[in-house]
Amino acid sequence: MAGSKCRKLAGGLVKEVLDSVDCVLFDCDGVIWRGDQAIPGAPQVINLLKKSGKKVFFVTNNSSKTRRMYAEKMGRLGFEVTEQEVFGAAYCAAMYLRNICGLDGKVYLIGTNALKLELEEVGIQQTGVGPDHISGVQLDWASVSLDPEVKAVVVGFDEHFSYMKLNRALQYLTNPECLFVGTNTDTRLPLEEGRTVPGTGCLVRAVETAAQRQAQTVGKPNRFMFDCVASQFGLDGARCLMVGDRLDTDILLGSNCGLRTVLTLTGVSTVADAEAHLKSGCPEKQRMVPDYYVESIADLLPALQG
Repeated sequence: MAGSKCRKLAGGLVKEVLDSVDCVLFDCDGVIWRGDQAIPGAPQVINLLKKSGKKVFFVTNNSSKTRRMYAEKMGRLGFEVTEQEVFGAAYCAAMYLRNICGLDGKVYLIGTNALKLELEEVGIQQTGVGPDHISGVQLDWASVSLDPEVKAVVVGFDEHFSYMKLNRALQYLTNPECLFVGTNTDTRLPLEEGRTVPGTGCLVRAVETAAQRQAQTVGKPNRFMFDCVASQFGLDGARCLMVGDRLDTDILLGSNCGLRTVLTLTGVSTVADAEAHLKSGCPEKQRMVPDYYVESIADLLPALQG
């Protein structure tokens, strides 16, 4: 019922909700840390959840880090985490290409070295990482050299994104047999002090516009990211809780997969945003309304320490 949505998770309700789930999935930036600082109390929450027997996983749309890099960062911040508990968009893109598409060939990659490493980890070779400077005249650009072994274009976050990369992706994608995968569609990356920079979604949209094709995205809110975790660890969505700071990715993923959802107010979205969606009368926006909200995931600590 819509009226029961977006309740504050506090008091005895915290224990009731935690007792009803076997697994908790967390977004990372804005949920368990901001920048290079852990959210106060977050490491204790994660570690106590695991000690109480809950399965804990981390699902992030950031494609600029490998699972190992994430696990190492978490370790430095005091979280007890293994690499296998991290599911980033880079890893999920690699799994999608290998397991769902059965890719037999190379990838033209608009992305970082981390995405390259995740692809290579599952045996997929790539070309394209690093700067691609323009040369010659326009007529030359349409005849740019292409690797005949490339069977897919993958677009993730890439600080070297350029006109020539856009052009090269277009030339590959004129072949209708060439797969087209985007890591996520986040349009902005939030930074400290309320600042933002363009997100991967801007790059994906640029390639979609040039190629006149739509990418298959693997990050939140696409259910593939949860399916990736669930298939490896035998999870039941009805016994899982999704905790995130963004309505359009984290909470919508939970809705898409039948998970209960918690919005934490340490990141992007607000209770006012959720209430506006709830009152909108738009079914799609109402799917972004969380079941519960907390000021911070540290609000779960009393129930875990009791």
